[in-house]
Amino acid sequence: MGEAPASHSVVVIGAGIVGAAVAAELLSDGHRVSIIEPGAPGGEQQASYGNGCWLNPGSVVPMSVPGLWRKVPGFLADPLGPLAIRWNYLPRLAPWLVRYVRAGGTIGKVQAIARALRPLLADAPQRHLRLAAAAGVADLIERKGLLSVFPGRADFEADALAWRLRRENGIRWIEIPEEELRQREPQLDRRYRFGVLIEEGGHCTDPGGYVAALVDHAVARGAQLHRTRATGFALEGRRLAAVLTLAGEIRCDKAVIAAGAFSRLLAAAAGDEVSLETERGYHAMILGAESGPRTPLMPSDGRMSHVMTPRGLRIAGQVELAGLAAAPNWRRAEILRDFALKTYPGLPRSLPPERVRFWMGHRPATPDSLPCIGPASATPDIVHAYGHGHVGLAAGAATGRLVADLIGGRRPEIDPQPYSPQRFG
Repeated sequence: MGEAPASHSVVVIGAGIVGAAVAAELLSDGHRVSIIEPGAPGGEQQASYGNGCWLNPGSVVPMSVPGLWRKVPGFLADPLGPLAIRWNYLPRLAPWLVRYVRAGGTIGKVQAIARALRPLLADAPQRHLRLAAAAGVADLIERKGLLSVFPGRADFEADALAWRLRRENGIRWIEIPEEELRQREPQLDRRYRFGVLIEEGGHCTDPGGYVAALVDHAVARGAQLHRTRATGFALEGRRLAAVLTLAGEIRCDKAVIAAGAFSRLLAAAAGDEVSLETERGYHAMILGAESGPRTPLMPSDGRMSHVMTPRGLRIAGQVELAGLAAAPNWRRAEILRDFALKTYPGLPRSLPPERVRFWMGHRPATPDSLPCIGPASATPDIVHAYGHGHVGLAAGAATGRLVADLIGGRRPEIDPQPYSPQRFG
């Protein structure tokens, strides 16, 4: 038998889904763990709280695809479109936006991105069920499949590139004709006449509660939770000595940057200039919804997730590039609500304000839709783990295992090379 991996004192910066999964895996490997999170784990300040709930192994399609550059003027012209760019943020966004367009410039590039995303997403529902069960919240992970619905088969075929990428990466689906779709989703508006079901998909009924439970479980297993903000690192030569915070330093010999959209300054402190932006996402929650989908679904004409949760119907989506500081544009959340009202005729035509909750949060987005996972340039004692964009929840569990392998000096089951934080240099 080989020697057991060395035990380290590890500080995990961030307690979203990625940080929580990293902490869980590190504890399972016998490391001593401290978690830094200025807000409540699973709270509304986290992207994990407000995402679309999906655990989709088929989310391998990058945001940028060939021909996207032709649409950029439209993104600037329509402040309420599914992807919008605020004019006053454009000068700062321009370098990232150029990389974004180039990342999807050819079929070969998007195929390579899809292949790199697949290992992080494969078996996502099973991976999360294992983490949730250990934390005593297995009921928050459900495996009902994920359904995409279309006005007709021609609309499905018009999205051929996305489904080709999924097929090339081992994703299988079942085609649902109109009659069966009516039986499967009787409350869905009759404008949808064709569906595609990815049976291996799953969802989380309460992402915020799930993340909070993972962190609570980590603390019960001995992790220390520090409610403060990390500001940098103390190095002794090429070795990490401590993580610096607003409340003082926390001594350690390893650290993980998992602060989501707020990771860029910490990455720079670790020696890496990463291309990281915030894709501001919105959701609307119709509390106690009288109507909704039986299976989590995405309408092709809405590009948003619709999921029934214990609180009600959550409709999540939208992409807005406007930075970390700009005020929310709540009209974007109202669009999600209004779309739901025309998608499920059983919902009341007029909802009182107290029955609707709006949310806006910050997805950490790289231009090539791949996260940053791997050792820092300043020292291998610091590991990057952020930038998952739209797949943070789904990919969080696999990322936790990959980072724990890197910290422990194991050969990872997932090759980290495509996620190198130095790829932007």
